Amino acid sequence: MADRIPTQGGEGLGHNPFAALDAKGLRPAPPATPKPAGAAPVPMRNRGRVDITREKGGRGGKTVTVADGFTGIGLPEKEQLMRKVRAACGCGGTVKAGRIEIQGDQRDAVARVLAEAGFRPVFAGG
Repeated sequence: MADRIPTQGGEGLGHNPFAALDAKGLRPAPPATPKPAGAAPVPMRNRGRVDITREKGGRGGKTVTVADGFTGIGLPEKEQLMRKVRAACGCGGTVKAGRIEIQGDQRDAVARVLAEAGFRPVFAGG
């Protein structure tokens, strides 16, 4: 019969497998590089106001969140923003007539993503 491991307690669980290791032969850590004293985080530039509304009319009773009023950005950047919003919300969306339309009532998530992109989201309508 094989030797059995005692379960009555015995030695504590304080066995450290790394206790016998030492730092001999290892390279020293690189010196810490101090950050310049005048370096401050770059503030996000204000890219303009974007209205966020919730619409139901003409959509068969379905709720859609619409972000409108973008100035100074083209269709490729709007599509990129729409992809970020869709990923954050976990729902579908599209860009129609220069507006980002997201399925469902997702106003808070849309506002958060637009604020991270440097826009100033404003909840418009009711």
